[in-house]
Amino acid sequence: MRRADRLFLIIHTLRGRRAITARRLAETLRVSARTVYRDVADLQLSGIPIEGAAGVGYTLRRGSDVPPLMFTRAELEALVVGARFTEAFAGERLAAAARHALVKVEAVLPDDLRRRTERSRVLVPAGRRAAARADLDALHEAIESRHLVRFAYAKADGPASRRDVEPVCLAFWGRVWTLGAWCRMRQDFRNFRLDRMSGMHVLEETYPDDPARGLRAFLASVGANPDAEV
Repeated sequence: MRRADRLFLIIHTLRGRRAITARRLAETLRVSARTVYRDVADLQLSGIPIEGAAGVGYTLRRGSDVPPLMFTRAELEALVVGARFTEAFAGERLAAAARHALVKVEAVLPDDLRRRTERSRVLVPAGRRAAARADLDALHEAIESRHLVRFAYAKADGPASRRDVEPVCLAFWGRVWTLGAWCRMRQDFRNFRLDRMSGMHVLEETYPDDPARGLRAFLASVGANPDAEV
């Protein structure tokens, strides 16, 4: 990575965040902490309003006017492809957000990079049916508002059973979406395939924000690292 790119990444990693340590920056940028200390010192000397110190953490002063980082061609194509996947396979809420984000990105690009977004050869076929998109939107909203969800669930080898669950997260596996949730019938975490759910609706009842039944606990239950970037 070029040093200029690394300096911009430091600025934008600090933007809008609480203090972040040099060690965390070093892990993100895959350089040594000493390199981060040197880069931050150089940025401060050049007038970038970075506050903090080694051993304490760094933050970018709120309200600072720092010019945006321009994308490389590979980064831009990654954004375009990611937005296309989101538009094809996510709920309408995220699909619309992806479309709007691309419009905003393209509005500030120079002509050569804007044309690059139109020439990507990574294509994404049409995705989900309208009904499936509506279910994804409803589940997404239920996770954010902590509302209980009820549905009938059919296993591959048995009859359907009614489930009341506390939804935790949604995951896309390439062919199917799954809902990670705390199942009140089983009193444990379960993964539910959306294509095996029927009669799904969000209840008025809400559930408490209990860490023992939250995202970190769910990730630990399936053998994932709760501290990893998701």
